[in-house]
Amino acid sequence: MSASEKKVVLVTGASRGIGRAVAWALAADGWRVIATARSQKALEQLDDEIGKAGGEATLVPLDIKDFDGIDRLGAALYERFGRLDGLVSCAGVLGDLTPVAQARPAMMTEVIAVNLVANQRLIRAMDPLLRAAPAARVVFTTSGAARDPRGFWGPYAASKAGLEALVIAYAKEIAITPVKVNLLNPGPTKTAMRYKAFPGEDQNTLALPEDVAKLYVELLSPACKRHGETVRFEKALSS
Repeated sequence: MSASEKKVVLVTGASRGIGRAVAWALAADGWRVIATARSQKALEQLDDEIGKAGGEATLVPLDIKDFDGIDRLGAALYERFGRLDGLVSCAGVLGDLTPVAQARPAMMTEVIAVNLVANQRLIRAMDPLLRAAPAARVVFTTSGAARDPRGFWGPYAASKAGLEALVIAYAKEIAITPVKVNLLNPGPTKTAMRYKAFPGEDQNTLALPEDVAKLYVELLSPACKRHGETVRFEKALSS
């Protein structure tokens, strides 16, 4: 497959965890991966691994809170490719696990900015590119906390609940287009964010990011007809 024939996908949060695994899996599946994250060093390590496996990636160091940067990225992708065949949003922050009444304003602002507002800015910037592709597919990463918030998880749960509402509304708005958009709940997965939330948890009981990535790849396939759904990864199905 020539470079011009490769499907183009943008993956946010690609430097570690699920985002990194998704970027690698998509590259291995023949996609041209546009990988974004804050850490340039981690992105370069990912690029080395993708290159050794025969894949192709473009690195874009970007703080997802740089909303103007998202707009610039959209313009650059339009100029270079004229379309976007896939968008995977994995960038996210947990914030403090704290009583709602004690949540620090700066922390609350960051969690909402990263987990909710940045995703609206991604939709705003990438929607024309997605519509220009013959069968674009979009996956946003959510959490069980969005629908079943526990005590002390208020900021994170609120941001993910907002994300789900935003994405489902967007899905309804583009239902008449070829674009398919879904949410994916990875469930308990062995990531740094999960460890921060549950430091005493047995890591061997958790799904691996590489296993979860397979479901992202499936939802990104042009053959996937699911739309406006919240899909949950089940560890038992991966073994």
